[in-house]
Amino acid sequence: MTRRVGHKGADHIAPGNTFASFEAALQSGVDMIEFDVISERPDGSGALLLAHDCEDAAGRTPHTLEEGLAHFAGAAYDAVELVLDLKLAGYEGRVVRALHEHGLAERTLVSTMEEPSLALLRSRHAEIKLGWSVPRIRRDPLRNPVIALPALIALQYMRLALPGVAANRVRRGEIDALMSHWRLVTRRLADAMHAAGGDLYVWTVDDAERIAGFERLGVSGVISNDPRLFSSA
Repeated sequence: MTRRVGHKGADHIAPGNTFASFEAALQSGVDMIEFDVISERPDGSGALLLAHDCEDAAGRTPHTLEEGLAHFAGAAYDAVELVLDLKLAGYEGRVVRALHEHGLAERTLVSTMEEPSLALLRSRHAEIKLGWSVPRIRRDPLRNPVIALPALIALQYMRLALPGVAANRVRRGEIDALMSHWRLVTRRLADAMHAAGGDLYVWTVDDAERIAGFERLGVSGVISNDPRLFSSA
């Protein structure tokens, strides 16, 4: 069964990475909640905050990681798994310690686009489930007409190469899951990840028909800003 994953909680229902958004996701019947963690400073120091980026954090008073994990440790969330997305490198150990302190390490998948973070976490904290998030972009390049054509060519290359690369990383024990943008997900990728024993999560899917299509592929989970769409998929 494909897991229903709320992106930032339920970002299209309530502002993402907030308790209101997490509660909305819970009320929508999700199996997992994804949330973002950044550090207050670029070097990984300072407070750890639930926010997508510094611009997001500047527009409000974000919850701290400690506050967020204490919230998720409550009885209401006992049946929900977590995806903690590290947006920057440099604070991996602090995140793992906090997960253990709140008893959430076993039901949390830590994902990131940062290769150094993946390597560090695997070598020092082998008990943590790891997800490699691809591609390493912050904005959809196909929406920019200046770079859309080269981006499309790169996309086609990645669609061909990713199944072998990701499956081999699972077999080598480097990652446990692939967190892939929906444009990169194919039947070949789903089959390769299944054969390698890894999970495949698709982000970020905000269309009910597309969600249903990925469910038919047998992916491990679909991540959506609006978990209400799962009921109509």
